[in-house]
Amino acid sequence: MFPMGLDQNSLQAELISAIRASKDGTRAFFDHSLAWVAQVESGWRVIRDEFERVSRALQLLPGLEEISKSQASLTTDRRWKVFPLFAYGVAIKKNQERCPETNRIVRMIPGVRAAMFSILQPGKEIPPHEGAYCGVLRYHLGVKVPEPETRCGISVGGQIAHWRNGQSLIFDDTHRHYAWNHSTEDRVILLVDFARPLEKRLSMINEAVINTMTRELVDGAPERWDAWETRFGRRFDELIGAPGTSS
Repeated sequence: MFPMGLDQNSLQAELISAIRASKDGTRAFFDHSLAWVAQVESGWRVIRDEFERVSRALQLLPGLEEISKSQASLTTDRRWKVFPLFAYGVAIKKNQERCPETNRIVRMIPGVRAAMFSILQPGKEIPPHEGAYCGVLRYHLGVKVPEPETRCGISVGGQIAHWRNGQSLIFDDTHRHYAWNHSTEDRVILLVDFARPLEKRLSMINEAVINTMTRELVDGAPERWDAWETRFGRRFDELIGAPGTSS
């Protein structure tokens, strides 16, 4: 299917063409038939409870633009806050220890590449943009969604959806998309990037392409989180308390 000797850019272009030609290759949103979705949704309450602990120190969490500099064109006001667990092959170990059950549940997702709590603060809007590569899909689990749910939403490829507590959205973020929180409360989701399910040969090539794109996709986030940890980690743990405590 793919000629030998293709350079990386040509290989990626050939794979994108094959993905687009495959079943569901041009879909914006996907159904929830993947086996692991129900397992993740069943863990919603424990995920929510672990986030509640994290939220005790919400003011210390960085804006996405402070962790991923390439996102500075989307947000500059620290009102799209993040708490990462994975960053394209790099484990954020301290955060995994702070949210062990969320980490365990996320690890059940085949092909997981990145995972984080994503917090849109009241009135925050994310402008239209497009993801880097269609060989990766994006999963959202509603963790804490303000009511009425229609006050928050996401548009992907011109189709609008709304988050709901304990329910999932799966989409291809290479379609033009934007999101908003027009409520007076924080909107919290668990955001996961995972390798798009493909037939075996395409899946192997996709894995190789994702691996070669890791530096671009990571965008220095682990090092910037390490700097955040050095500066704020001790105070953060004091505020949230040790796992299993009620302090």
